[in-house]
Amino acid sequence: MFDDLRDLYQEVILDHGRKPRNFRRLEDADRHGRGDNPMCGDRMELWVKLDPEGRLDDVAFQGKGCAISMASASLMTETVRGKSQAEARQLGETFRALAMTGTCPDCGGALEEEMERLQVLGGVSEFPSRVKCATLAWHTLNTALDNAGKEASSE
Repeated sequence: MFDDLRDLYQEVILDHGRKPRNFRRLEDADRHGRGDNPMCGDRMELWVKLDPEGRLDDVAFQGKGCAISMASASLMTETVRGKSQAEARQLGETFRALAMTGTCPDCGGALEEEMERLQVLGGVSEFPSRVKCATLAWHTLNTALDNAGKEASSE
C-alpha cells in the first residue's frame, strides 16, 4: 500500500513537472516576483493578479528548474487561487514545515483540503537539498505579494 501511494505521488510530481499548470506570463498582473535557487539553478518569475477584495484572482509563473520546483510551482498556483494574501502566506508557511519535516503540523481545519493536495511533495524532507527546490515557488510568491521587486531566495 505504501509503495502504491509513493508511486502515485511520484506520478503527480512528474505530471506537474512535465506539464506545469499556469505556466505563462500574466500580462495584467498586480504583483511580480523573481526567485532563484543558486544551489541547483532553479529560477522562476511569478505574477499575481488580485481581485477587488485583494484575493489572488490569478497566479502564473515561468522559469526553469527540476521537476520538483516546477511541480511545486504548478501545484501552488492552483492551490492559492481564490485565497486572501494572508491565507496564501499561511499556506506557504505550513507547506514549508511539511517540506522540511515530512509531517504537517497544522493540517486540520481550514488548511486540510489544500495540504492534502500538497502532501505529494512531503517526501522532499528526506532529501534536504531538494527542500529548497520545493519551497522556491512559495518564497517567490511572498516576494510577489510584498511587491518588493527583489530576487527571492529559497534559503
